[in-house]
Amino acid sequence: MGVYKYGGKIATKSLAPGFRVYAEEVFKKNGKEYRVWNPFKSKLAAAIKKGLKNFPFKEGINVLYLGAATGTTCSHVSDLIGKKGKLFCVEFSADSMKELIKVCEKRRNMYPILADARTPENYEKIVGKVEVVYEDVADPEQVKILEINAKKFLKKNGIVMLALKAPCIDSSEKKGKIYEETEKQLKKEFEIVEKIDLEPFEKEHRFYVLKQQ
Repeated sequence: MGVYKYGGKIATKSLAPGFRVYAEEVFKKNGKEYRVWNPFKSKLAAAIKKGLKNFPFKEGINVLYLGAATGTTCSHVSDLIGKKGKLFCVEFSADSMKELIKVCEKRRNMYPILADARTPENYEKIVGKVEVVYEDVADPEQVKILEINAKKFLKKNGIVMLALKAPCIDSSEKKGKIYEETEKQLKKEFEIVEKIDLEPFEKEHRFYVLKQQ
């Protein structure tokens, strides 16, 4: 499992051939179906295109994804971790969950969880320990949400990934100031391993790779 290059694009080998999640482009190579990973629709793909160096998604690992939405990025993570991995998809919106469930039905390694990421105790019996906690939650308390979930679920030496949208933290403040204050918060609990601004794919977004201290 891994990220494949397709011309100037990136792609993942589909775990569910014949099923498209977000009308993504597909192609076949050596009898296998691959799905083009659109960096304008996925912050993780945008980080990869911007040179992400730390990439923990390997076949067979377990991942907790906070803010799964309709499953666009989740579906590519599902491709990467394969049939032996488990992807726990936490989403608060019931409308988004309806679409997410359709994706999960085609991918046996994805587990949809309708819940508020602020209260991880409500899904701790389902999730267990994971190698990666990934968060893309548009909330002013995004760092706090990340901290409580990482403390509860992340394995020793695990990786945390955060897609931060500056206006969701404070729409009245400049993004540079928001990043500065956010990083002060993060450093209380995490080591910042890598940070990437996601423009031009996503405006006012910064992507972080973290390790627990």
